[in-house]
Amino acid sequence: MHLLVISLAAFCATFTGGLLALRLQDKLHLVLGFSAGAVIAVAFFDLLPEAINLAPPLHSAASVPAWSALGFLTYLVLDRVQFPKSQEADAHKLAIRQALRRGAMGAGSLSTHSFLDGIVIGFAFQASSAVGIIVTVAVLAHDFSDGINTMAVVLKNGGSRQRALRWLLADAVAPGVGIASTLLFRLSSGELGLVLALFAGFFLYIGASDLIPESYHIHPQFMTTVLTLLSAAVLYLAVVLASR
Repeated sequence: MHLLVISLAAFCATFTGGLLALRLQDKLHLVLGFSAGAVIAVAFFDLLPEAINLAPPLHSAASVPAWSALGFLTYLVLDRVQFPKSQEADAHKLAIRQALRRGAMGAGSLSTHSFLDGIVIGFAFQASSAVGIIVTVAVLAHDFSDGINTMAVVLKNGGSRQRALRWLLADAVAPGVGIASTLLFRLSSGELGLVLALFAGFFLYIGASDLIPESYHIHPQFMTTVLTLLSAAVLYLAVVLASR
């Protein structure tokens, strides 16, 4: 029963964050600035430390940065893969296709991360109720920003309102699906650690190469920079408080 309540809470937190981003679409550069800090903070303060803790003894802690680098470089390659020009004569349509693909990749990565969040919660409760509660608080703390990030990355890449809402719904449902899946199978802590490290690399690429540059590309840099730092600080405090 408690897992169902947590799934509903994760859904509400994610969806609320996404709707806020949609409401502030005319100030998207500020949303992007906030999202950039949140995405990078999740990678550094949540995913990587958790991966380092989970990887041993099956894998060494030193392998975690390597898997993060693999995730970063894999995302870079996927991001730069271009459709052959001979398949699309209209350069404008080609640019739109590429932008939508970038948005789908970013939103898909965020949704998959939310699914893994649910898996982590499920396995944490299998360990003990105390561990499960700590992990749940940490996940719920950044589910709100996950919703913002999903909407931001789709809208920034030319996605429509309907497309963004569909991705938001997928992201909001994903934690509950992840929690439910842990009732059916078990993943070793070492394997889960490497998966989290891989997604940390994905998130670092999204934040550093996509969200941060776009957040101040044609806008004043002061407020977007402040929001980037503020969101990173908020995520850091949330993770620290949840781990006590």
